[in-house]
Amino acid sequence: MRRAARRGRGHHTVETQRDTVYVHPEPWYAEHDIDLRLGTAVTAIDPDGHEVTLADGSRIGYAKLLLTTGSSPRRLTVPGAGLDGVLYLRRLADSDRIRESFASASRIAVIGAGWIGLETAAAARAAGAQVTVLEMAELPLLRVLGREVSQVFADLHADHGVDLRFGVRIAEITGDGGRADGVLLADGTRIDADAVIVGVGITPNTGLAEAARLEVDNGIRVDARLRTSHPDVHAAGDVANAFHPLLGKHIRVEHWANAVNQPQAAAKAMLGQDVAYDRVPYFFTDQYDLGMEYTGYVDPGGYDQVVFRGRRESREFIAFWLSAGRVLAGMNVNVWDVTDPIRALVTSGHPVDPARLADPDVPLADLLDRPGTAGS
Repeated sequence: MRRAARRGRGHHTVETQRDTVYVHPEPWYAEHDIDLRLGTAVTAIDPDGHEVTLADGSRIGYAKLLLTTGSSPRRLTVPGAGLDGVLYLRRLADSDRIRESFASASRIAVIGAGWIGLETAAAARAAGAQVTVLEMAELPLLRVLGREVSQVFADLHADHGVDLRFGVRIAEITGDGGRADGVLLADGTRIDADAVIVGVGITPNTGLAEAARLEVDNGIRVDARLRTSHPDVHAAGDVANAFHPLLGKHIRVEHWANAVNQPQAAAKAMLGQDVAYDRVPYFFTDQYDLGMEYTGYVDPGGYDQVVFRGRRESREFIAFWLSAGRVLAGMNVNVWDVTDPIRALVTSGHPVDPARLADPDVPLADLLDRPGTAGS
C-alpha cells in the first residue's frame, strides 16, 4: 500500500493542502490556555534571570524555555543573487512564489540537488517547465545516500527530462531589468532561465542562543533530554544538535518528522519526566512516480556495504546501509508497510546475513528472530 494512501492523502484543493502544514488550527491554542503571539520577535534571552526580551522592550518570565528557532536557507553570494526571480523555499509565501513561477516560466534553473532541489525539479517538470539542475557534487544527494543509491535519483530525473549538470560551480546569476534570466557557470557556460530556485542547504538559527552564551556547535547543543547547557532551557527541531542514545553521538536532523516529534519529548523533560529522545530519524519524499521512506542514520561514508532487496532498475526496492554487518539505515522505494521492521533492524544492533537481507522471500521479521553474522 502506498505511504501516501496510508496517510489518507488524496485529491485536495490548494487551500486544504495549506491547512495540513499547520500543527494545530489557530483556535486550538486559546482553547488549551496557550498564549499564542504571532508576529512577535524575541530579541534576547536571560537564562539566569529566566526572562526573554521582546522587540517592543517588554519582558516575559519563564520557568522553562524551549527554543525552536529553526533554520534559514543558505543564500548565494555570487553576483546577481539578489535579482528578482531568484527564489528560496522555506515559508508558505516562498512556496506560493515558486508555484507562481511554474505558471509563468517555461525554463527553470534549480541550484542544488538535495531533497529541496530535486522535489522542486520534479514539481516544475510536472508543471510543464524545462528544468536544469546545477550541482557541484558528482551526483545528487551524494553525501546523504552515497554513490550506490544516489544514481537512482540521477536516473529518475534524467528519465523525466531534467537536464542534470554535475560538478559545476555558479559564477553569476545573470539578469535583465533587475530580473534573473539565467545562470553563468564558472566554465563560461550560460543556462537560460526565467526563474532560479536555490536549494543549497540551511543554517540553524542560533543567534539568540549564542548571545545568551548557551553552548552552540552545529546548532544548539543539547543532551538526550533536549536540555541545553543551561538546565532550564531546551531546544528542538532543526536548530537542535541533540545527543542520540542509540547512536551514541550528537546529530542535527533537518526533517519534518524530527520537528514534529522532538518537541513532545522536550515538553515532557521540562515537566520533570524521565524521558530521552531516542526516535530513529525518518524522512520521506515523493518525486514523479517514486515514493520513498528512509529510516535510520548514516554519516557520510560511514558504511561499508549497501545491500539491495529488489531491483534498482525498476525503482521498487529496499536499500540497506550496513557497517560490520549491522543495519544502520534502510530506504524503501515504492515498497510499502516495511518501516516498522526496518526500524527494528536498525535499533536491534544485531549483525545480519547480507544474503538473507537481500532475499525478498525472507521476511524482514525473520532477520530479527534469527540474526546472522556479517558475511555468513
